[in-house]
Amino acid sequence: MPRLYPLFSGSSGNCYYLGSQEEGVLVDIGRSARQICRALQERSLRPEGVRAVLITHEHIDHVQGLRVFAGQYGVPVYASAGTVHALQQKGLADERTELIAIGERGVELDDMFIRPFAISHDCAQGYGYRIETRDSRSTSFVTDTGVFTPEMRRALSGSDTVVLESNHDEGMLRCGPYPYPLKQRILSEVGHLSNEASAQEAVGLVRSGCTRLLLAHLSRENNLPLLAEQTACSFLEREGMKRGRDYLLQVAGENGSSMMLY
Repeated sequence: MPRLYPLFSGSSGNCYYLGSQEEGVLVDIGRSARQICRALQERSLRPEGVRAVLITHEHIDHVQGLRVFAGQYGVPVYASAGTVHALQQKGLADERTELIAIGERGVELDDMFIRPFAISHDCAQGYGYRIETRDSRSTSFVTDTGVFTPEMRRALSGSDTVVLESNHDEGMLRCGPYPYPLKQRILSEVGHLSNEASAQEAVGLVRSGCTRLLLAHLSRENNLPLLAEQTACSFLEREGMKRGRDYLLQVAGENGSSMMLY
């Protein structure tokens, strides 16, 4: 039975491990290779057991440790064709990095099947991922998107577990210290999901069969874990969905303080 470990989450870096104690995959690798290895080992996971790295997009908080980790452990790296090109152009991968472009049909990796779907973010060609395992479980990742599209909802429908962006409280962002252009970028359709937008999508996800939600990619400056949690639970409760009965919910800590098992 696979386990989901949020190793890091937030604007300072993002990385998630999905798999068994022996082997699994990383979704993004947005901290240094040394930090990633330490985080894995603290959870009794072996860096040598990482069979692949899935990259959502080329922003540095998702790829910081990619070149060193992939080179050191010989791990193949999967991403969209646009992201592969961006990684090469920006020097975020080198000749030791085995870059593989995933098409819309997805790819089989050992006992997992990876189904990508497009996200709405200001990057070359961003992907979210739905990962299906042989025990008929599915875990989906959508952590950088300004809006939810019908395609995204279809891709996520029925996922057992969803790692869902809840980036900012809109009031905190608007009144905060960020310069105006950055605020507009975050609030745009190619920015990040607010707590309320995330909570609205959480309702649809639980209706579709999702039983486990992990709120992720919280802004350190424009959000609070308790606020993101309360917003999601309030929206769900308003629709008659009770925490602990209809769904489980956790908030990913910046340094991976939480762990979800299933």
